[in-house]
Amino acid sequence: MRAIILLNKPFNVLSQFTDTTERATLSSYITDKEFYPAGRLDKDSEGLLLLTNDGDLQHQIAHPDKKMSKTYWVQVENIPDEQSLQALRDGIELKDGITKPAKVQRIDAPYMLWKREPPIRVRPSIPDCWLSITISEGKNRQVRRMTAAIGHPTLRLIRYRIGSWTLDGLAPGESRKFTI
Repeated sequence: MRAIILLNKPFNVLSQFTDTTERATLSSYITDKEFYPAGRLDKDSEGLLLLTNDGDLQHQIAHPDKKMSKTYWVQVENIPDEQSLQALRDGIELKDGITKPAKVQRIDAPYMLWKREPPIRVRPSIPDCWLSITISEGKNRQVRRMTAAIGHPTLRLIRYRIGSWTLDGLAPGESRKFTI
């Protein structure tokens, strides 16, 4: 039976089941051994991670050629101006090429935001803001590199959506399983 698991991956957890240096892994949250992540989410990023027991589905979700869009809530340092946001919308040059155009907008702090442990660094003299960034490719640490390229380093990154699946109703570390 084909199935998928939606997991709200906590901060500082690797998107894999084992680690030789005893860092936190998915094995603390997912006990079904036949499921594998469809894509990755860095250990310092939080949010939606999809796992499946079907290799074809895993490929459809994770492969960049399939162009499955992903939406991230990104807290950045300082307040980007419209010109900086437009640069992200147009595609921005990174070391490994120009990104595809992104959908970007400033947003209020996400409605379902949870406390992160440890919290982000706060500097009272430097403001921050939240962006919603939707991309359809998945270069390594792409969103972080995009915001850094416009001079607004990422302080916190939460993946909210992959395709039609979202984090709605999932607290950090919680998962939900569906048959397909």
